[in-house]
Amino acid sequence: MIDNDKPIFLQIAELIENEIVEGTFAEETQVPSTNEFAAFHRINPATAAKGVNLLVDDGILYKRRGIGMFVATGARDTLIARRREEFYQQFVQPLRVEARKLGIDTTQLAEMITRDGGLPEKPLDAAERAAKS
Repeated sequence: MIDNDKPIFLQIAELIENEIVEGTFAEETQVPSTNEFAAFHRINPATAAKGVNLLVDDGILYKRRGIGMFVATGARDTLIARRREEFYQQFVQPLRVEARKLGIDTTQLAEMITRDGGLPEKPLDAAERAAKS
């Protein structure tokens, strides 16, 4: 899990985000404590807390005093919307620019994208992804 090219606290935040998007951490459920993250990943608890607090600042997680951290209502939708925009900016926009340079129109581009089976009708949920692997 730990990648030396990215700060560890950001990796912890991304790990939690992924679990929320995949449905592993449902809205209004408790996430592991910073000490649990720290022990599992063998990192400093302050580093784990920094990653968790990023998500609190973003409104993805919230604190229940004396109980722990919980996934906020609407967190999954917020994360999906953010990631879709990032996907568009990082992948779709450059794809469209390159297609334009090559004289590929929208219809041709759509055909190329779906040529090898394309995407499933709906995204797979966590259980379906696990069954496929």
